[in-house]
Amino acid sequence: MQNLLDSPAYSEAVMQFDRASEGLIIEEGLRDRFRFPQRALAVSCPVRMDNGELKVFSGYRVQHNHTLGPCKGGVRYHPEVDLGEVAALAMNMTWKAALAGLPFGGAKGGVTVEPSSLSQAEKERLTRRYTAEILPVIGPNKDIPAPDMGTNPQIISWMMDTYSMTQGYTVPSIVTGKPTILGGSAGREEATGYGVAYVTRDSIKKYLQYRDGVSVAIQGFGNVGSYTALKLKEIGIKVIAVSDVKGGVFNPNGLEIEEILEAVKETGTVTEWNGGEKITNEELLTLECDVLIPAALGRVITNRNASELKCQMVVEGANSPITAEGDDILREMGITVIPDLLANAGGLIVSYFEWVQGLQEYFWPSDTVFAELKKKMESTFEKVVDFSEKEEISLRLAALKLGIEQVAEARKLRGLYP
Repeated sequence: MQNLLDSPAYSEAVMQFDRASEGLIIEEGLRDRFRFPQRALAVSCPVRMDNGELKVFSGYRVQHNHTLGPCKGGVRYHPEVDLGEVAALAMNMTWKAALAGLPFGGAKGGVTVEPSSLSQAEKERLTRRYTAEILPVIGPNKDIPAPDMGTNPQIISWMMDTYSMTQGYTVPSIVTGKPTILGGSAGREEATGYGVAYVTRDSIKKYLQYRDGVSVAIQGFGNVGSYTALKLKEIGIKVIAVSDVKGGVFNPNGLEIEEILEAVKETGTVTEWNGGEKITNEELLTLECDVLIPAALGRVITNRNASELKCQMVVEGANSPITAEGDDILREMGITVIPDLLANAGGLIVSYFEWVQGLQEYFWPSDTVFAELKKKMESTFEKVVDFSEKEEISLRLAALKLGIEQVAEARKLRGLYP
């Protein structure tokens, strides 16, 4: 798997691991083991298109580590998906689950495809074929997929049905992020965005003293960005800009998030809302604001634009939205970064709740889910902040060290087989 290091995304994940593992008591051989996934599966997914043409899509499922429990991670449909990106995301899921105290290892999956180019029937055929190809490595006690970028509860429902048909009975706990009628958890759709909002609120209170008029700009208005914006407004924090793939809107006096959601439902884009100035995604990143939340793609803040940011804090709603070089520049500028391992863990946490509910066949009301999510996010935030201050290191290093240390200790106790 050495050629994985040719991937910029994966080499950066390994670099972050190497930085964070310095000073931790980890046997060198074990350190080498953590640098690479335990299993990486690449599959070909032939699909009959609506016009009769046979088209083959590339798919992946990577399991980085299952020391703490079954692997857990989303499946994304995106044209830039490749093995290196999926492996990097799987590694980060390992540390994220350990940091949150969840009994999961890290995994990730994906298909190289532009989902908007497919009909609903083509998406279903692709999803069922992809699921069939990864059947040997998934299971409710082995590896539990979930939605990610470009996928949704419908796609996850098809995955659940495909797996269940091979078993001869319904297996709701094979996936999380399902509709509630199929055994999904109340609050799963909102979970990642609400979690980002909870951490943003706590970070503002800790690092910006929660003064009046704090402003937030959010890049990305999909599942994560929209629910983050809704919850922030409910909390009383002003959102001044949001964007999607077609551009964004900006109003220094604050946005009407509910109206923007309606505009998105009707037109498919935030840019059709008429209550603000039209801006590009690049302009949103460099707006004057207190808090910037990149909640769309990864690697959007780099050495090329990091020095142009005019915020005081970045909260990573997306996975790996800041490159290592960009991170170094922000640190030199004195901009506080709340890392993705902490900020966007809400989806993983409620996925754990859903998995537990599915195994027990006992389901919680939404107020219980949100109360438990809030409690878990707050306790993890406090743990990372306390360790960061004690060790005088960045929040990213603190989060990584805490997660890596948990996995390393568990691996040491389990020993080596055979």
